[in-house]
Amino acid sequence: MNAPFRLPSGGRIDRGRPIRFSFDGRTYQGFAGDTLASALIANGVHLVGRSFKYHRPRGIMTAGSDEPNALVGIGADEARYTPNLRATQVELHDGLVAESQNRWPSLGFDLGAANELVSAFLPAGFYYKTFMWPRAAWKKLYEPMIRRAAGLGRAPTRPDADRYTQVHAHCDVLVVGSGPAGLAAALAAAKAGAKVILCDEQAELGGSLLSETAATIDGRSAAGWLTETLADLAGRANVTLMPRTTAFGWYPHNFLGLSERVTDHLASADPKLPRERLWQLRAREVVLATGAIERPLAFPDNDRPGVMMAEAARTYANRYGVKPGDRAVVFTACDSAYRAALDLKAAGVTIAVIADLRPAPAGPWVARAKAAGIDVRAATVVTGTGGRLRVASASLARLGAGGRLGQSETIACDLVLMSGGFTPSVHLFSQSRGKLVYDEALQAYLPGASAERERSAGACRGLYDLDRVLADGFAGGTAAAAAAGFGDSGQQVFAVEAESTGTDGFIGATPHGRDPLKTRAWIDFQNDVTEKDVRLATREGFRSIEHVKRYTTTGMATDQGKTSNMNALGVVSDALKLPVPKIGLTTFRPPYTPTTFGIFAGQSRGELFDPVRRTAIHGWAEAEGAAFEEVSLWKRAHYFPRPGEDMHQAVARECLAVRRAVGIFDASTLGKIEIVGADAAEFMNRMYTNAWTKLEPGRLRYGVMLREDGFVMDDGVVGRMAPDRFHVTTTTGGAARVLAMMEDYLQTEWPDLDVWLTSTTEQWAVIAVQGPNAREVLEPLVEGIDLSREAMPHMSVREGRICGVPTRLFRVSFTGELGFEVNVPAGHGRAVWEAIVAEGKPHGITPYGTETMHVLRAEKGFIIVGQETDGTVTPDDAGLGWAIGKAKKDFVGKRSLARPAMIRDDRKQLVGLLTVDPKCVLEEGAQIVADANQPIPMTMIGHVTSSYWSATLDRSIALALLRGGRARMGQRLSVPMPGGPITVEVVEPVFYDAKGERLDA
Repeated sequence: MNAPFRLPSGGRIDRGRPIRFSFDGRTYQGFAGDTLASALIANGVHLVGRSFKYHRPRGIMTAGSDEPNALVGIGADEARYTPNLRATQVELHDGLVAESQNRWPSLGFDLGAANELVSAFLPAGFYYKTFMWPRAAWKKLYEPMIRRAAGLGRAPTRPDADRYTQVHAHCDVLVVGSGPAGLAAALAAAKAGAKVILCDEQAELGGSLLSETAATIDGRSAAGWLTETLADLAGRANVTLMPRTTAFGWYPHNFLGLSERVTDHLASADPKLPRERLWQLRAREVVLATGAIERPLAFPDNDRPGVMMAEAARTYANRYGVKPGDRAVVFTACDSAYRAALDLKAAGVTIAVIADLRPAPAGPWVARAKAAGIDVRAATVVTGTGGRLRVASASLARLGAGGRLGQSETIACDLVLMSGGFTPSVHLFSQSRGKLVYDEALQAYLPGASAERERSAGACRGLYDLDRVLADGFAGGTAAAAAAGFGDSGQQVFAVEAESTGTDGFIGATPHGRDPLKTRAWIDFQNDVTEKDVRLATREGFRSIEHVKRYTTTGMATDQGKTSNMNALGVVSDALKLPVPKIGLTTFRPPYTPTTFGIFAGQSRGELFDPVRRTAIHGWAEAEGAAFEEVSLWKRAHYFPRPGEDMHQAVARECLAVRRAVGIFDASTLGKIEIVGADAAEFMNRMYTNAWTKLEPGRLRYGVMLREDGFVMDDGVVGRMAPDRFHVTTTTGGAARVLAMMEDYLQTEWPDLDVWLTSTTEQWAVIAVQGPNAREVLEPLVEGIDLSREAMPHMSVREGRICGVPTRLFRVSFTGELGFEVNVPAGHGRAVWEAIVAEGKPHGITPYGTETMHVLRAEKGFIIVGQETDGTVTPDDAGLGWAIGKAKKDFVGKRSLARPAMIRDDRKQLVGLLTVDPKCVLEEGAQIVADANQPIPMTMIGHVTSSYWSATLDRSIALALLRGGRARMGQRLSVPMPGGPITVEVVEPVFYDAKGERLDA
């Protein structure tokens, strides 16, 4: 298969392994080691996409993750289709299927290009001004139109079939970037004995050395030195090499996210391997060796396919064995483009001319170019390009005094190479909250003061000469290892033979002699932002680069400003006549490059995304025909209907059974936390409102937990199992947040306390046996525990055995009846449950569900956090003022309770409501008013929190939060409803057995 731009030899590709792939339905051939971009170039495919706004033709511009144009969709299987991948990073594998994006009906003929015809009406920020009138058009016209136009590529239509994993790791020294600085840093840290991880986003480690052909290091070619160094590092047990791994985000305390592409490059991957892996890495020290990004030059019509970065063209020739074109015009403001021109000339590319923006370029690279017969023109600019789907010519003009341009000359070419110098890659450093400093000589931002345990090395801090880069990297690795507690790495001097390319460069738009408000010199290639757009933003009053970015969308493309930010700064600086530091810098946020959602989800997909948790007793309840409801992540038995019963009938029967005989309830979903340690009681004192120091082992206490703002966060019964051990229960939905809050305080506020926290929610199955006959049911099954009232009073806990199984038996009631909660290891939960049911049959035992539990507790005025509380309720509001330890020095939320607003008499307080019509059941959430005849808008003074039909009382009952509720006892109020107001009487919230005689039986 003919590949007209493939060089006959050279590169790091494996020519013995041909690979077939397709792009937009056509089949091509590449080699192992190619990227999709290099293989397309080899086959003469230069048009690869369309821009977002105007659908202008776009070609491959770079060779790495800074690529703004060559975005493709990959995958023939819709379940494995991935849009918006950069062709410069997609590794070629056999059978790869790729398609271009943002075009219709085809890449060569895209009807979206008609947008260019109305470009005068689509200036920067047009969407802020256009879609405002008429208002009625927003929903029917503007929003649908915007949604259809938004985005690049297409979303796959089937669920992702790939698997993603997540791992945690630690190291002494993390080195990000495997160019010469990163390799030297890793070598130094490894020699000192530190555990080192070296990661790089490319498939091969080596960075710029992979394209180097002339330089030598320690007497060896760059490729030879690279091979030996990688072998050295790979042979060290304390070094982990991670190619295809992007450090995408930096978070506090040297916590970094790494995205590893595990199988993307394989035609047939091992199904045991994930597609990608998220590494959540904590490093003692970090060395950033992230290199630098070549800057484009902003000149008219600089966006045509075939306009490419000079260093990228050099990479394609030297690393991949392809030439990006036959005849090139080079436009530069630095020496590195001369090096690229010479390498391309050696590869068979005709260099028609080098146009140098500088007035008098000199030095060895310029001399070599001239000696090679290349036409070098100083003080010359490219004023435009020609061509439709690929560049066909470039117009050049001499730059004279005062910025005047001479006569234009058009030169035929199929390749335009540009280089405005290099911009250090400081994204991760900025993410770490490090301070950036502008270097006027380099015209770039450099790392300043670090906020984390970090150091930058090499090109990412403005050092570009190979000898300085290697020395700086080794010094950085040595310093990182020493800071991590390791010894000296020793001295190492790298003998380098490489010609410096200097540090010249240019930012902004190059002179072109045209009206800048009519000329389109492209700044952001993907989003179609031009010099004209940026200048328009400044004319309309935008001064900060952050505002300019949002108004114009420059820097908001998938390359996240890597190729556009500095030129946008240069244009704004020129327009406002202000130095660059006065304009600011856009914020660098993770991820460094677009990252798949899959690695963040990991295994949390499908059922695992919202897992259904079932108790050990779930199967029994299911077999008994229980109706289930979802409570937090748990499936809980809602009620147990008998044939012919609806929910209300079943609940009424269950309630009466508990009140008259005995009921059994699965309470396993309650959160459970074991708090252990010499300071466990002190920790409890600080976390809960109650006092815990004097609670005796073997006793229970109801505990209330507040947030820092003084509002009720959670509650539960706590058992003191030993002087240094507490068994804490929480609400079903609050288990995770309570444990997280406890850990937060323990680790950050009270690290001196000798306390350990362990979640035991799934360790214990909890079986509540409630009702007058509860003791008779349990006594035959229990061993080693005296259940008598005197030996085991209400709110006590004992350890023994039930049915031969170890148990923690609580004497506690959430129903108001004599009650026990049997805690047994979850694996024995169903067996013990069935034994209790069998023993209880002669006593009329009845299983009941959560709806019955709610009715029973409401009859007793017991609250449920999240139902009687809404995040603005204090303990006193909920009638729990007695649970606040008045003599306690402090607890979480104590100070907030003293705020004047927290003790006002007109706060909403928990009360009971009885409807005047006893058969009328209020709606939960219904509002309460004092005067049913008040005109709308009525003054709402409270709301119904719980409302049920009580079979025990043969009437409706309700709980409510009512403004100044305790002072309203006996008053009649109204609950407005669509069918008319309902009259209610305010009563105490305890409707049944107010003295508590039944639960103390």
